[in-house]
Amino acid sequence: MTTSNTGSGDVDPAVREELARLRDSIDNIDAAVVHMLAERFKATQQVGHLKARHQLPPADSDREARQIERLRTLAENAKLDPAFAEKFLNFIIAEVIRHHERIAEDTVNGSAPLAN
Repeated sequence: MTTSNTGSGDVDPAVREELARLRDSIDNIDAAVVHMLAERFKATQQVGHLKARHQLPPADSDREARQIERLRTLAENAKLDPAFAEKFLNFIIAEVIRHHERIAEDTVNGSAPLAN
């Protein structure tokens, strides 16, 4: 499938249809990723509350290293760039730690809501 050569930038309807189909699939995957991240953060919020109640540190560098290695292996097996997967996980970990620090601070100050 190629674009037509009319000079007006018209795109072959079959190409347009295939592009729409692929973009719909991408949109569905994006929605699933957002929902999965929301579920992940719900779980990590519970971890943050548990850590705060028991005065555990917000970060766990040993677990983080294990998780990064695990994710790199999963990425390789999935034919995804492991460096990208690591960057993505590091971004998530940094956000989780930020949440855990805030929860710990709120717990110390007596303003933390109870976790489910």
